[in-house]
Amino acid sequence: MLLPIRPICNRKKTRKDGTSLIQIQYCFSAESKTLLNTGIAIPPNFWVKKSLSISEKLPPGYGNAEVLNAELKKMLRITEDIVEYATKNKISDRVAFTKKTFRPDLDVFTIGQQINTVVSQKPGDKLDLYSQIDDYIKAKKKTVTPRMIRVYENMRDTLKAFEVFRRKPITFDDFDFNFYEDFVEYMMYDHVLRRRKVVIKGFKVSTIGKTIKQLRIFLRNRMRKKIIPPINLEDFKILDEETDAIYLTWDDIIRIYNADLFGHPHLDKYRDLLVFGCLTGLRFSDLSNIHAEDVRNGMLYKKQEKSDHWVVIPLRDEARHIFTSKFNKHVPLITNADFNYYIKEVGKLSGLTQLIKFSHKKGNQDIINVKPKYAWITSHTCRRSFCTNEYLAGTPVDLIMKISGHKSLRDFYKYIRITQEEAGQKIKELWQQRGAMALVNPHELQCIK
Repeated sequence: MLLPIRPICNRKKTRKDGTSLIQIQYCFSAESKTLLNTGIAIPPNFWVKKSLSISEKLPPGYGNAEVLNAELKKMLRITEDIVEYATKNKISDRVAFTKKTFRPDLDVFTIGQQINTVVSQKPGDKLDLYSQIDDYIKAKKKTVTPRMIRVYENMRDTLKAFEVFRRKPITFDDFDFNFYEDFVEYMMYDHVLRRRKVVIKGFKVSTIGKTIKQLRIFLRNRMRKKIIPPINLEDFKILDEETDAIYLTWDDIIRIYNADLFGHPHLDKYRDLLVFGCLTGLRFSDLSNIHAEDVRNGMLYKKQEKSDHWVVIPLRDEARHIFTSKFNKHVPLITNADFNYYIKEVGKLSGLTQLIKFSHKKGNQDIINVKPKYAWITSHTCRRSFCTNEYLAGTPVDLIMKISGHKSLRDFYKYIRITQEEAGQKIKELWQQRGAMALVNPHELQCIK
């Protein structure tokens, strides 16, 4: 017999990264039931069906099992309180009410008050904000990648969290400069980042800018369709901040490639994929999805998932060796979370331990982080390393962009990470190529040398 409210993890529905979403199932009857999104995803093998919980053996890259199980219990209590509220208030369609009301971050101690504020509009109301966002996302599924769908969903979920925080429903009438300022301030200081082992509040500036950008695009779409009246969005500025990120130099890549991983055989495939990524410049979504037929005549032919454009990448001998001999023409199945976790171990064993300081803005404050270089390595480091190393080697930018798939110089130069010393050396090399300026005679220059 099914429990009325319980967490489930569908092993048959796995995502591209090999994880399955944990959902809360609410069964009012055999015919009337719904699934609620917890936002927690794990490899399905680590779901313990008997205890309806996450195994304590969950790899660290997917989060802390104890913390995630505590979050699940909290969401179960939230669901129970919503159902109890619906029962006491004699709401006829409890399933639909629960589906619309549930938020993973609802406060169970003031849930009655929050339900009264959050659920204020009738289901199916044409101008309900979230119904419109869901309709927008549904229409986009045929034309954009799954990655972009997740971007739209993150924008929607952040709005929902802000709605709960301010204890007042958000409608289309709210979108003015005051709303913009309050929303940005909330994202900067009060939004609780999910799937973290410790409580972290506040997005980085770049994430806030991305959320505002997607909100503006959505609102303009609704205006063009004449679903809502015109809204002045001139003051909805898209905040931006240059992202601090490392790249791996050729010396770093050589050290990683030749690193002694004796005693750590599980790291071999992560090391090889990291080097292969630095030699091809692919995003992880493309890097982890290469097949034997994609490589022919020493070239890699790949249709990029994000841009939906084809790129043709010449393979260095080292890249061909990794793909043919080490991968046996089949890239190992690795999740992005595992890759990001284990390549830091690879970097540490390779001796990339020099301390690097980065900072980001939070309001008018500079938040400074100092970590060893290996701790800054992520899957995106591969792409930055390829672009930066080719740029420093003198490869024409337009040719690099043909391989990297960048559409604009502005986007491309965001990937270039060089130090002041490297920039100075690059200018010096260009001066040497141009020759002397002939301000003094060659004999005098020889004397200076």
